[in-house]
Amino acid sequence: MNSLFNFTLSAGSFGFSSVLELFCGLALFLYGMDVMGDSLKKSAGNSLKTFLGKMTTNPIKGFLLGLIVTLVIQSSSATTVMVVGFVSSGTMTLIQSVGVIIGANVGTAITAWLTALNSLGGEGGAEAVEMLSILKPDSWVPIVAVIGICLVMFTKRGRKKDMGAILLGFAVLMTGMTMMSDAVAPLKQSESFKNILTMFENPLLGILAGLILTAIVQSSSASIGILQALTVTGAITYGAAIPIVMGQNIGTCVTAMISALGANRNGKRAAVVHLSFNIIGVVAVSVIFYALNAIIGFAFTGAAINAWGVAIVHTLFKLICVVLIGPFYKQLAKLSMIIVKDSKDDQETSTLLDDRLLNTPAVAVGRATQVVATMADISTKSLRDAISLFDGFDAKLADSIRDMESKVDSFEDAIGSYLIKVSAQATDPADSEQVTKLLHIIGDYERISDHAVNIVESCEEIRDKKISFSEDAKREIAVLRSAVNEILELAYLSFIENDLDAAAKIESLEQVVDDLRDKIKLNHIIRLQKSECTIEHGFVLSDILTNFERVSDHCANIGGCVIEIAKYDALDMHKYNRKKHTTEDFEQQYKAYAAKYSV
Repeated sequence: MNSLFNFTLSAGSFGFSSVLELFCGLALFLYGMDVMGDSLKKSAGNSLKTFLGKMTTNPIKGFLLGLIVTLVIQSSSATTVMVVGFVSSGTMTLIQSVGVIIGANVGTAITAWLTALNSLGGEGGAEAVEMLSILKPDSWVPIVAVIGICLVMFTKRGRKKDMGAILLGFAVLMTGMTMMSDAVAPLKQSESFKNILTMFENPLLGILAGLILTAIVQSSSASIGILQALTVTGAITYGAAIPIVMGQNIGTCVTAMISALGANRNGKRAAVVHLSFNIIGVVAVSVIFYALNAIIGFAFTGAAINAWGVAIVHTLFKLICVVLIGPFYKQLAKLSMIIVKDSKDDQETSTLLDDRLLNTPAVAVGRATQVVATMADISTKSLRDAISLFDGFDAKLADSIRDMESKVDSFEDAIGSYLIKVSAQATDPADSEQVTKLLHIIGDYERISDHAVNIVESCEEIRDKKISFSEDAKREIAVLRSAVNEILELAYLSFIENDLDAAAKIESLEQVVDDLRDKIKLNHIIRLQKSECTIEHGFVLSDILTNFERVSDHCANIGGCVIEIAKYDALDMHKYNRKKHTTEDFEQQYKAYAAKYSV
């Protein structure tokens, strides 16, 4: 009890500033996760999905990927957080993530060996550790941040700018992790804190001590390092160290669980897979070890452990967990789905996308097409409802639009996973082409619903700040709204009815929307110079114009996808985009729409 009391006093010495630093780090961590996940959704598309799909086609490949990445960056927390982000954004499926997470668990054992190497003393050990430390995130995250900000500031909209946002999000995330670790760093030097590791003789209490203290410092590497440092006293035995090491492996899951706070259901499930793997591993290894110890009586449990012994115990525990639990990776994914249940909408979607239909790919593709059509209905309605808020704000309608956006997100997750399963079964070229088309289109409709929510937020800002646009500005926005409504309808028709004429019109109208955006921005600057409006008007107007223009871009993606698949039995959007402005039909349609939607 005295140790616990002293620890409380020691913890109190942090002061209010340390608490603020801890929460500031948490805020940056969650914001970085949100930025990275949102940017991944926006820009990664099927290229990254395809790459990660190839790297994780089976659990062994996924295991090796997670192992190698974690060996390089020396942080299973960073690897797992990235996996949560990938799964949450739909870039990686839940089942693909399991192998990577298991590999990350094993890869983190490298840090314990480096710490043990450092314990040798002398110049050789120190130099080896110093050379390898350059691979740690702290060494290269600043470079990632610089590259990210350069891409964001000095590139035009597009894939490079989105990649910059991904890198910046990751850098902010890692900075948040560092701040949280720094806030609790004084605990690592606290004698009372260290004493808690050795005050429990009961294995269950030892596991609990390792768990809690690792959760506090948010790093199993730091906690293992403390334990290794304490071994120099010769007072810690193998029997005391083993349960502490097992508890530390559960405690390290706290970072992934925090990262899952802002993730969707699948992102939360990836974090739960990480936690479940370690909890099941601790239970299984504890039962086996202590049962054998009771029968055989291991002589080494009473012997003093050193830094190398801690590294060996840590590594053996992880390898045994892989052997015992690894073959049941599918069951781990199913367990996470039981723990993080689907909403009613998810359940309805999963009922429609019945895995039993996969035996007949043509039927499965047909069913997936129907579900994507429902998704398109919801996304299109959300955008139209958002546009209607300019005529009069309705709080209930705003909430409904947000609900629709969440529903569209659920559709995208379920449909994306289902289509990947279908693609593995489909042998008919027509089925494969339809799967390719659907995989592209669901991403665009998901983004359209996101922009609907962005428009809602702009309308809320107009209401809250009592912003009133000039009559000219209102008229210009009304023209743009009409153009976006039409392009939204054309995209819907082109997909639902496979209407190539409607799809062909989208490109010319999309160019007109771009021109309208530029013209309205110019007119605003002229009004600003005449003091007819304010800078605040410009900020809100810019957000509105950006969202409308990006909606038209996604509509153009849908139309281009329909045309490419229908005419050329393939998807080469780059080739299509080079050709689209050179046709006579495009010029005629562009002139007609430019006249129709003129400001």
